[in-house]
Amino acid sequence: MHRTYSLRNSRAPTAQQLSSPPPPPSSTKGGRFFGKGSIAHTFRRTTAGTFGPELSRKLAQLVKMEKNWMRSMEVASNERKEIAKQLSLWGEETDDDVSDITDKLGVLIYEIAELEDQFIDKYDQYRVTIKSVRNIEASVQPSRDRKQKITDQIAALKYKEPNSPKIIVLEQELVRAEAESLVAEAQLSNITREKIKAAFNYQFDALREHSEKLALIAGYGKALLDLIDDSPVTPGETRPAYDGYDTSKQIIIDAENALSSWTLENAAVKPALTITRSANTGEEYGEDGEGVWADKTDEEINEGLEAVDLEDKKDEVVV
Repeated sequence: MHRTYSLRNSRAPTAQQLSSPPPPPSSTKGGRFFGKGSIAHTFRRTTAGTFGPELSRKLAQLVKMEKNWMRSMEVASNERKEIAKQLSLWGEETDDDVSDITDKLGVLIYEIAELEDQFIDKYDQYRVTIKSVRNIEASVQPSRDRKQKITDQIAALKYKEPNSPKIIVLEQELVRAEAESLVAEAQLSNITREKIKAAFNYQFDALREHSEKLALIAGYGKALLDLIDDSPVTPGETRPAYDGYDTSKQIIIDAENALSSWTLENAAVKPALTITRSANTGEEYGEDGEGVWADKTDEEINEGLEAVDLEDKKDEVVV
């Protein structure tokens, strides 16, 4: 029956895996003490926003929500694998063409599930990086608390004992605490920007690879559907014998080769930005690299400058 559920007895690394080694398995795939249900998801999310340092609670809640989503994605991936097997099992009892095509479609659907599994592992790099920002926020909270505590003590002493010698000692401690806090806040600001860019680069690279590979599978899936003869027959009429086994098998091989050779550098979809901003000056540039005023007439430029002057005068009046 030419039933080939998978052509991959031992899978060779893809071109993308060779150029960029895959990450370790997602940390969400183990240690499920609370199970997989929605109650466990809700419990983790709410407790993350309740306990811990106040500064890091919102980000801690985001990290838990991402973990819940990834576990849901893993469940969906496993369900899709079962769907692929069931589709092939059902098609085995049908006509030759439908039997062969449903089996090959099962191969593609199973591959989608495996891509989702790989996507979870790569998406976890984003979550772990965001988690590191949460840890930095948690480490900054004690310096904020210490500064606030000393400030409150000084205020209380000035109210109760204005001439207390402890005020001078506390003010000196406050100076040291403010210096420590400034260093911690600067580190938080720098690390947050660095980690946010790194985290979402992980996410968008993973999304890009996943989406383009899904598009490839969809294209080969539609090519398989073209092999099904859907022309109507009259009662008693016999359909022509199906001879598409070699073609359907080659489509699966082509799909495997396309997925294996895909790399991020050869991505088909590229963003087309019509305007960019300088990271240093904030000045806007058109897609040709020149300023946004480059293609304006003298009258349009003068009108724009007059509008800017008018806004400046309004600001002066407000001040």
